[in-house]
Amino acid sequence: MSLEKLNRSLAKEVEQLQAEGRAKSPERVITDYLPASGSRGPRYKLQGADNEFIRMNSNSYLSLSDHPEMIKAADEATHRFGVGPGAVRFIDGTFHFHQQLEADTARFVGKDAARIFTSSYMANLGCALTISNKETFWIGDALNHNSIIRAMRIANVQRSNKAIYKHNDMDDLRRCFEEVPEGITRVVVIFDGIFSMRGDYTPIDQLLAVAKDYHDRFEDGVVTIVDDCHGIAAYGKTGRGTAEYTNAEPDIIIGTYGKGFGVNGGFIAGSHELIEAARQRADTYIYTNPLSVADCAASVKSLEIADGPEGIERLEKLTARTQQFRDGLDALGMESIPGPHPVVPVLVRDTAETHRRVQRLYERGILVVGLTFPVVPRGDETMRFQINAAHTEADINYVLEVLSEFKA
Repeated sequence: MSLEKLNRSLAKEVEQLQAEGRAKSPERVITDYLPASGSRGPRYKLQGADNEFIRMNSNSYLSLSDHPEMIKAADEATHRFGVGPGAVRFIDGTFHFHQQLEADTARFVGKDAARIFTSSYMANLGCALTISNKETFWIGDALNHNSIIRAMRIANVQRSNKAIYKHNDMDDLRRCFEEVPEGITRVVVIFDGIFSMRGDYTPIDQLLAVAKDYHDRFEDGVVTIVDDCHGIAAYGKTGRGTAEYTNAEPDIIIGTYGKGFGVNGGFIAGSHELIEAARQRADTYIYTNPLSVADCAASVKSLEIADGPEGIERLEKLTARTQQFRDGLDALGMESIPGPHPVVPVLVRDTAETHRRVQRLYERGILVVGLTFPVVPRGDETMRFQINAAHTEADINYVLEVLSEFKA
Protein backbone atom coordinates (compact mmCIF):
# COMPACT_ATOMS: atom_id res chain seq x y z
CA MET A 1 0.00 0.00 0.00
CA SER A 2 1.06 3.58 -0.59
CA LEU A 3 0.08 7.00 0.69
CA GLU A 4 0.43 8.47 -2.81
CA LYS A 5 -3.32 9.01 -3.31
CA LEU A 6 -3.85 10.36 0.17
CA ASN A 7 -0.82 12.64 -0.18
CA ARG A 8 -2.29 14.26 -3.29
CA SER A 9 -5.56 14.97 -1.50
CA LEU A 10 -3.86 16.32 1.60
CA ALA A 11 -1.62 18.57 -0.48
CA LYS A 12 -4.69 20.03 -2.20
CA GLU A 13 -6.36 20.65 1.15
CA VAL A 14 -3.29 22.50 2.43
CA GLU A 15 -3.15 24.52 -0.79
CA GLN A 16 -6.76 25.50 -0.18
CA LEU A 17 -5.88 26.69 3.33
CA GLN A 18 -3.08 28.78 1.83
CA ALA A 19 -5.42 30.25 -0.79
CA GLU A 20 -7.88 31.21 1.97
CA GLY A 21 -5.14 32.80 4.09
CA ARG A 22 -5.63 30.27 6.89
CA ALA A 23 -2.40 28.27 6.54
CA LYS A 24 0.16 28.51 9.33
CA SER A 25 3.56 30.00 8.55
CA PRO A 26 6.64 27.79 8.93
CA GLU A 27 7.53 27.40 12.58
CA ARG A 28 10.43 29.46 13.87
CA VAL A 29 12.92 27.47 15.96
CA ILE A 30 14.41 28.91 19.15
CA THR A 31 18.06 27.93 19.43
CA ASP A 32 19.25 29.87 22.47
CA TYR A 33 18.12 31.84 25.51
CA LEU A 34 20.07 34.84 26.73
CA PRO A 35 19.29 35.85 30.34
CA ALA A 36 18.44 39.40 31.33
CA SER A 37 21.44 41.68 31.52
CA GLY A 38 21.67 45.27 32.73
CA SER A 39 18.67 47.30 31.61
CA ARG A 40 17.44 44.75 29.13
CA GLY A 41 15.33 41.66 29.67
CA PRO A 42 15.86 38.17 28.24
CA ARG A 43 16.57 37.68 24.55
CA TYR A 44 16.16 34.68 22.25
CA LYS A 45 18.07 33.41 19.24
CA LEU A 46 16.23 31.89 16.29
CA GLN A 47 17.43 29.42 13.71
CA GLY A 48 18.57 31.22 10.56
CA ALA A 49 18.49 34.71 12.10
CA ASP A 50 21.33 36.89 13.38
CA ASN A 51 19.18 39.09 15.63
CA GLU A 52 18.58 38.67 19.32
CA PHE A 53 14.81 38.86 19.87
CA ILE A 54 12.49 40.26 22.51
CA ARG A 55 9.52 37.92 22.79
CA MET A 56 6.35 39.99 22.80
CA ASN A 57 4.31 36.89 21.95
CA SER A 58 4.83 34.73 25.03
CA ASN A 59 2.12 33.49 27.41
CA SER A 60 4.66 33.24 30.24
CA TYR A 61 3.26 36.33 31.93
CA LEU A 62 5.17 36.04 35.23
CA SER A 63 8.37 34.93 33.43
CA LEU A 64 8.77 31.95 35.75
CA SER A 65 9.82 29.21 33.32
CA ASP A 66 13.56 29.71 33.94
CA HIS A 67 13.23 30.24 37.70
CA PRO A 68 16.11 28.34 39.40
CA GLU A 69 13.90 26.96 42.18
CA MET A 70 11.46 25.53 39.64
CA ILE A 71 14.26 23.99 37.61
CA LYS A 72 15.69 22.48 40.80
CA ALA A 73 12.29 21.05 41.80
CA ALA A 74 11.81 19.46 38.37
CA ASP A 75 15.35 18.06 38.39
CA GLU A 76 15.04 16.51 41.86
CA ALA A 77 11.66 14.94 41.06
CA THR A 78 13.03 13.48 37.83
CA HIS A 79 16.07 11.98 39.51
CA ARG A 80 13.84 10.44 42.15
CA PHE A 81 11.05 9.04 39.96
CA GLY A 82 12.26 9.15 36.34
CA VAL A 83 11.03 11.06 33.30
CA GLY A 84 7.67 9.36 32.74
CA PRO A 85 4.82 7.98 34.87
CA GLY A 86 4.70 4.60 33.15
CA ALA A 87 0.90 4.33 33.24
CA VAL A 88 -2.35 6.24 33.34
CA ARG A 89 -3.48 7.64 36.68
CA PHE A 90 -5.80 4.79 37.70
CA ILE A 91 -3.21 2.10 36.87
CA ASP A 92 -0.64 3.22 39.42
CA GLY A 93 0.43 6.24 37.39
CA THR A 94 -0.41 8.66 40.21
CA PHE A 95 2.53 10.03 42.15
CA HIS A 96 2.36 12.19 45.25
CA PHE A 97 3.38 15.20 43.13
CA HIS A 98 0.12 14.85 41.16
CA GLN A 99 -1.90 14.91 44.36
CA GLN A 100 0.07 17.78 45.83
CA LEU A 101 -0.38 19.87 42.69
CA GLU A 102 -4.13 19.23 42.72
CA ALA A 103 -4.46 20.23 46.36
CA ASP A 104 -2.32 23.35 45.92
CA THR A 105 -4.22 24.36 42.79
CA ALA A 106 -7.60 24.05 44.49
CA ARG A 107 -6.34 26.17 47.36
CA PHE A 108 -4.89 28.81 45.02
CA VAL A 109 -8.12 29.31 43.05
CA GLY A 110 -10.38 28.96 46.10
CA LYS A 111 -12.16 25.71 45.23
CA ASP A 112 -12.73 22.50 47.16
CA ALA A 113 -10.84 20.25 44.76
CA ALA A 114 -9.00 20.13 41.43
CA ARG A 115 -8.01 17.57 38.80
CA ILE A 116 -4.99 18.02 36.52
CA PHE A 117 -4.84 17.23 32.80
CA THR A 118 -2.04 17.21 30.24
CA SER A 119 -3.28 20.58 28.93
CA SER A 120 -6.10 23.04 29.50
CA TYR A 121 -7.44 22.03 26.08
CA MET A 122 -7.84 18.50 27.44
CA ALA A 123 -9.34 19.92 30.64
CA ASN A 124 -12.05 21.72 28.65
CA LEU A 125 -12.88 18.54 26.74
CA GLY A 126 -12.87 16.51 29.95
CA CYS A 127 -15.13 18.95 31.75
CA ALA A 128 -17.71 18.82 28.95
CA LEU A 129 -17.67 15.01 28.96
CA THR A 130 -18.14 15.05 32.73
CA ILE A 131 -21.15 17.35 33.07
CA SER A 132 -23.08 17.00 29.80
CA ASN A 133 -26.08 14.77 29.17
CA LYS A 134 -29.07 14.82 26.81
CA GLU A 135 -30.95 17.22 29.11
CA THR A 136 -28.07 19.74 29.27
CA PHE A 137 -28.27 23.06 27.42
CA TRP A 138 -25.03 24.95 26.70
CA ILE A 139 -24.67 28.72 26.34
CA GLY A 140 -21.40 30.27 25.24
CA ASP A 141 -19.84 33.62 24.34
CA ALA A 142 -19.48 34.27 20.59
CA LEU A 143 -15.69 34.67 20.97
CA ASN A 144 -15.01 31.58 23.08
CA HIS A 145 -11.73 29.73 22.52
CA ASN A 146 -11.54 26.82 20.08
CA SER A 147 -11.12 24.37 22.97
CA ILE A 148 -14.55 25.33 24.33
CA ILE A 149 -16.15 24.88 20.91
CA ARG A 150 -14.48 21.47 20.56
CA ALA A 151 -15.56 20.57 24.08
CA MET A 152 -19.20 20.95 23.09
CA ARG A 153 -18.61 18.84 19.99
CA ILE A 154 -16.82 16.03 21.79
CA ALA A 155 -19.66 15.95 24.32
CA ASN A 156 -22.05 15.55 21.37
CA VAL A 157 -23.98 18.72 22.13
CA GLN A 158 -26.67 19.00 19.46
CA ARG A 159 -27.57 22.26 17.72
CA SER A 160 -30.91 22.28 19.52
CA ASN A 161 -29.11 22.12 22.87
CA LYS A 162 -26.86 25.14 22.58
CA ALA A 163 -26.96 28.91 22.08
CA ILE A 164 -24.41 31.66 21.53
CA TYR A 165 -24.67 35.15 22.97
CA LYS A 166 -23.02 38.22 21.47
CA HIS A 167 -19.62 38.93 22.95
CA ASN A 168 -20.01 40.15 26.56
CA ASP A 169 -23.63 41.14 25.87
CA MET A 170 -25.58 40.31 29.02
CA ASP A 171 -28.92 41.23 27.43
CA ASP A 172 -28.25 38.69 24.71
CA LEU A 173 -27.27 36.14 27.36
CA ARG A 174 -30.68 36.70 28.93
CA ARG A 175 -32.27 36.07 25.52
CA CYS A 176 -30.47 32.70 25.37
CA PHE A 177 -31.88 31.73 28.75
CA GLU A 178 -35.39 32.69 27.65
CA GLU A 179 -35.07 30.43 24.60
CA VAL A 180 -34.00 27.27 26.47
CA PRO A 181 -36.39 24.55 25.26
CA GLU A 182 -38.65 22.37 27.38
CA GLY A 183 -37.20 19.25 28.96
CA ILE A 184 -33.84 20.78 29.90
CA THR A 185 -32.71 19.98 33.44
CA ARG A 186 -29.28 21.66 33.44
CA VAL A 187 -27.92 24.82 31.80
CA VAL A 188 -24.18 25.41 31.42
CA VAL A 189 -22.85 28.91 30.71
CA ILE A 190 -19.22 28.73 29.57
CA PHE A 191 -16.93 31.61 28.71
CA ASP A 192 -13.35 32.78 28.57
CA GLY A 193 -12.10 34.87 31.46
CA ILE A 194 -9.66 36.70 29.21
CA PHE A 195 -10.24 36.61 25.46
CA SER A 196 -6.74 35.94 24.22
CA MET A 197 -7.04 37.69 20.86
CA ARG A 198 -8.34 40.91 22.42
CA GLY A 199 -7.18 41.15 26.05
CA ASP A 200 -10.67 42.04 27.27
CA TYR A 201 -12.51 40.05 29.94
CA THR A 202 -15.91 38.65 30.82
CA PRO A 203 -17.75 40.76 33.43
CA ILE A 204 -18.34 37.70 35.59
CA ASP A 205 -20.21 39.68 38.25
CA GLN A 206 -22.78 40.76 35.68
CA LEU A 207 -22.97 37.29 34.14
CA LEU A 208 -23.63 35.63 37.50
CA ALA A 209 -26.38 38.15 38.23
CA VAL A 210 -28.16 37.09 35.02
CA ALA A 211 -27.59 33.38 35.66
CA LYS A 212 -28.99 33.68 39.19
CA ASP A 213 -32.35 34.81 37.81
CA TYR A 214 -32.73 31.47 36.00
CA HIS A 215 -31.07 29.05 38.40
CA ASP A 216 -34.30 27.82 40.00
CA ARG A 217 -35.99 27.10 36.66
CA PHE A 218 -33.93 23.95 36.12
CA GLU A 219 -33.66 20.78 38.17
CA ASP A 220 -29.84 20.88 38.23
CA GLY A 221 -29.67 24.65 38.11
CA VAL A 222 -27.35 26.88 36.07
CA VAL A 223 -23.66 25.96 36.07
CA THR A 224 -21.10 28.69 35.27
CA ILE A 225 -17.66 27.79 33.90
CA VAL A 226 -14.77 30.15 33.23
CA ASP A 227 -11.78 29.17 31.10
CA ASP A 228 -9.29 31.54 32.71
CA CYS A 229 -6.08 30.27 31.17
CA HIS A 230 -4.85 33.75 30.31
CA GLY A 231 -6.12 35.24 33.55
CA ILE A 232 -4.86 33.14 36.44
CA ALA A 233 -1.44 34.35 37.65
CA ALA A 234 -1.55 37.22 35.13
CA TYR A 235 -3.78 39.79 36.81
CA GLY A 236 -6.03 40.51 39.74
CA LYS A 237 -4.65 41.89 43.01
CA THR A 238 -3.06 38.56 43.96
CA GLY A 239 -3.00 36.90 40.53
CA ARG A 240 -6.25 34.95 40.93
CA GLY A 241 -7.41 36.18 37.53
CA THR A 242 -10.79 37.25 36.24
CA ALA A 243 -12.78 35.99 39.22
CA GLU A 244 -10.67 38.11 41.54
CA TYR A 245 -10.68 41.14 39.25
CA THR A 246 -14.49 41.09 38.93
CA ASN A 247 -15.03 39.99 42.55
CA ALA A 248 -17.28 37.15 41.37
CA GLU A 249 -16.79 33.40 41.65
CA PRO A 250 -18.05 31.04 38.91
CA ASP A 251 -18.87 27.45 39.82
CA ILE A 252 -16.03 25.85 37.85
CA ILE A 253 -12.62 27.21 36.92
CA ILE A 254 -10.56 25.76 34.09
CA GLY A 255 -6.96 26.90 33.97
CA THR A 256 -3.44 26.14 32.87
CA TYR A 257 0.07 25.86 34.25
CA GLY A 258 1.44 26.65 30.79
CA LYS A 259 0.95 30.41 30.80
CA GLY A 260 1.27 32.54 33.94
CA PHE A 261 2.82 29.69 35.94
CA GLY A 262 5.38 28.97 33.22
CA VAL A 263 5.27 25.15 33.16
CA ASN A 264 2.86 22.75 31.44
CA GLY A 265 -0.58 21.17 31.89
CA GLY A 266 -4.13 22.21 32.76
CA PHE A 267 -6.77 21.70 35.43
CA ILE A 268 -10.43 21.73 36.40
CA ALA A 269 -11.30 23.14 39.83
CA GLY A 270 -14.67 22.96 41.57
CA SER A 271 -16.57 20.82 44.06
CA HIS A 272 -15.40 17.44 45.36
CA GLU A 273 -18.34 15.82 43.55
CA LEU A 274 -17.42 17.43 40.23
CA ILE A 275 -13.78 16.36 40.48
CA GLU A 276 -14.69 12.77 41.34
CA ALA A 277 -17.10 12.70 38.41
CA ALA A 278 -14.29 13.95 36.15
CA ARG A 279 -12.05 11.16 37.41
CA GLN A 280 -14.76 8.65 36.48
CA ARG A 281 -16.04 10.15 33.20
CA ALA A 282 -13.47 12.41 31.52
CA ASP A 283 -11.92 10.40 28.69
CA THR A 284 -9.15 12.96 28.28
CA TYR A 285 -8.08 12.17 31.84
CA ILE A 286 -8.75 8.43 31.99
CA TYR A 287 -7.15 7.22 28.77
CA THR A 288 -3.90 9.17 28.64
CA ASN A 289 -0.70 9.37 30.63
CA PRO A 290 -0.61 12.23 33.15
CA LEU A 291 1.89 15.05 33.45
CA SER A 292 5.41 14.00 34.39
CA VAL A 293 6.55 14.37 37.97
CA ALA A 294 8.94 17.06 36.72
CA ASP A 295 6.06 19.17 35.39
CA CYS A 296 4.10 18.66 38.61
CA ALA A 297 7.01 19.46 40.91
CA ALA A 298 7.84 22.60 38.91
CA SER A 299 4.19 23.67 38.98
CA VAL A 300 3.97 23.12 42.74
CA LYS A 301 6.98 25.40 43.17
CA SER A 302 5.49 27.92 40.72
CA LEU A 303 2.25 28.10 42.72
CA GLU A 304 4.28 28.61 45.89
CA ILE A 305 6.22 31.48 44.27
CA ALA A 306 3.10 33.05 42.76
CA ASP A 307 1.36 32.95 46.15
CA GLY A 308 4.24 34.63 47.97
CA PRO A 309 6.03 37.99 48.06
CA GLU A 310 8.05 37.27 44.91
CA GLY A 311 4.90 36.46 42.98
CA ILE A 312 3.27 39.71 44.05
CA GLU A 313 6.41 41.61 43.09
CA ARG A 314 6.44 40.02 39.63
CA LEU A 315 2.75 40.75 39.24
CA GLU A 316 3.35 44.40 40.14
CA LYS A 317 6.17 44.60 37.57
CA LEU A 318 3.89 43.03 34.97
CA THR A 319 1.16 45.55 35.74
CA ALA A 320 3.61 48.46 35.54
CA ARG A 321 5.08 47.37 32.21
CA THR A 322 1.60 46.76 30.80
CA GLN A 323 0.53 50.27 31.80
CA GLN A 324 3.74 51.72 30.38
CA PHE A 325 3.05 50.04 27.05
CA ARG A 326 -0.59 51.10 26.96
CA ASP A 327 0.34 54.68 27.85
CA GLY A 328 2.93 54.65 25.08
CA LEU A 329 0.39 53.46 22.54
CA ASP A 330 -1.97 56.24 23.60
CA ALA A 331 0.81 58.79 23.17
CA LEU A 332 1.46 57.46 19.66
CA GLY A 333 -2.24 57.65 18.85
CA MET A 334 -2.42 53.92 18.16
CA GLU A 335 -5.73 52.12 18.60
CA SER A 336 -6.08 49.32 21.13
CA ILE A 337 -8.80 47.54 23.11
CA PRO A 338 -8.92 48.81 26.70
CA GLY A 339 -8.27 46.38 29.54
CA PRO A 340 -6.01 45.63 32.50
CA HIS A 341 -4.52 42.48 31.03
CA PRO A 342 -0.99 42.09 29.57
CA VAL A 343 -2.48 40.95 26.23
CA VAL A 344 -2.44 44.27 24.39
CA PRO A 345 -3.81 44.36 20.83
CA VAL A 346 -2.82 47.11 18.38
CA LEU A 347 -5.46 47.45 15.69
CA VAL A 348 -4.09 47.98 12.18
CA ARG A 349 -7.33 47.27 10.26
CA ASP A 350 -5.57 46.17 7.08
CA THR A 351 -4.18 42.71 6.24
CA ALA A 352 -1.24 43.75 4.06
CA GLU A 353 -0.21 46.51 6.46
CA THR A 354 -0.38 44.13 9.42
CA HIS A 355 1.95 41.69 7.65
CA ARG A 356 4.31 44.56 6.76
CA ARG A 357 4.46 45.80 10.35
CA VAL A 358 4.98 42.35 11.86
CA GLN A 359 7.86 41.77 9.44
CA ARG A 360 9.39 45.15 10.26
CA LEU A 361 9.23 44.38 13.98
CA TYR A 362 10.90 41.02 13.29
CA GLU A 363 13.69 42.79 11.42
CA ARG A 364 14.20 45.00 14.48
CA GLY A 365 14.35 42.01 16.85
CA ILE A 366 10.78 41.99 18.16
CA LEU A 367 8.49 38.94 17.95
CA VAL A 368 4.74 39.65 17.77
CA VAL A 369 1.67 37.90 16.38
CA GLY A 370 -0.28 39.32 13.45
CA LEU A 371 -3.98 38.42 13.28
CA THR A 372 -5.44 38.96 9.82
CA PHE A 373 -8.43 38.00 7.70
CA PRO A 374 -9.92 35.38 7.71
CA VAL A 375 -8.72 34.62 11.27
CA VAL A 376 -10.34 37.92 12.22
CA PRO A 377 -12.99 39.82 10.22
CA ARG A 378 -11.86 42.33 7.61
CA GLY A 379 -11.22 45.62 9.31
CA ASP A 380 -10.22 44.00 12.63
CA GLU A 381 -6.66 43.09 11.62
CA THR A 382 -4.44 43.31 14.69
CA MET A 383 -0.95 42.95 16.08
CA ARG A 384 -1.09 41.21 19.45
CA PHE A 385 1.54 42.11 22.04
CA GLN A 386 1.96 40.16 25.29
CA ILE A 387 3.80 41.76 28.17
CA ASN A 388 5.85 39.59 30.54
CA ALA A 389 7.23 40.38 33.99
CA ALA A 390 10.81 40.04 32.71
CA HIS A 391 10.34 42.86 30.20
CA THR A 392 12.17 45.93 31.40
CA GLU A 393 11.27 49.58 31.10
CA ALA A 394 14.00 49.86 28.44
CA ASP A 395 12.52 46.92 26.51
CA ILE A 396 9.09 48.54 26.39
CA ASN A 397 10.59 51.88 25.36
CA TYR A 398 12.46 50.18 22.53
CA VAL A 399 9.30 48.46 21.25
CA LEU A 400 7.42 51.78 21.39
CA GLU A 401 10.28 53.47 19.53
CA VAL A 402 10.00 50.95 16.71
CA LEU A 403 6.23 51.33 16.64
CA SER A 404 6.65 55.10 16.35
CA GLU A 405 8.29 54.55 12.98
CA PHE A 406 4.91 53.47 11.60
CA LYS A 407 3.57 56.94 12.35
CA ALA A 408 6.16 58.66 10.16
